[in-house]
Amino acid sequence: MLKKKIIPVFLASVLTVSGTTGFVTEAFSENVYAAEEVHTERLADFADLLDDGQEEELEAKLDQVSEDYGCDVVVVTEETLDGAVPQDYADDFFDYNDYGMGEDKSGILFLITMSERKWCISTHGEAIQIFTDAGQEYMTDNFGSYLSDGEYYEGFMKFADLCEEFIIQAQSGEPYDVENLPEETIPFYMIFLISLVVGFVIALIVTGVMRSRMKTVHMKPDAADYMKDGSLHINRSRDIFLYHQVTRTAKRRKRVPVAVEAVPIQVLRVRRMGVPVDHFN
Repeated sequence: MLKKKIIPVFLASVLTVSGTTGFVTEAFSENVYAAEEVHTERLADFADLLDDGQEEELEAKLDQVSEDYGCDVVVVTEETLDGAVPQDYADDFFDYNDYGMGEDKSGILFLITMSERKWCISTHGEAIQIFTDAGQEYMTDNFGSYLSDGEYYEGFMKFADLCEEFIIQAQSGEPYDVENLPEETIPFYMIFLISLVVGFVIALIVTGVMRSRMKTVHMKPDAADYMKDGSLHINRSRDIFLYHQVTRTAKRRKRVPVAVEAVPIQVLRVRRMGVPVDHFN
């Protein structure tokens, strides 16, 4: 009786496993990038988000980080996933294209899809301990704003730089995690503004204290009152004339009396043609 019950259960389990295997196989074939050849480059820009120059620079950066530290760093862009789950697609893409370095196939892959407006990170091998969940959240917070603004090249380069920083930290024996994430770097302009505000506040406090201490001080009428007795010692002095001014006033002339000499006038009476004429010398 027990055997009769076991056989149907076993058959049902086999059918269930077969059906599940077929479903997994179908799902795997849908999630994996449908390519005839394995993609070996660490940059797969299928969505054409970068120009040729940017692709060369980014791929060189990804190769440098990967080869220097023995951990594959991969960036994949897709226009659409056709309904596939981004995380599953990223995991399958990594495995299918044989990424990963070392015996444990260590590596990290960043996937962004344009139609779905989603991105995700897939880690494998030793990279799972290097890039913890808290570390991945920190990374996306730092380069995600570039992607949201359409600055894809800057965002991908920031991702590569962060990967290098995290790998170096992990080699010290203490990977970045919740308790020891990198300190946030403050932009220079923020430092300048903060310094300006702090300086202004300190200046207000200092001047306020100085004014409070000057309540008993009154203005003196004479400049000498501001001088402490006996504090002035003059060793040498001289006068310096900076300019001069000349004022001229016209003098009034005195009138000199002129002596007039009386000259006798001789009057000659001349008769001309019978008419007497007065003539004088």
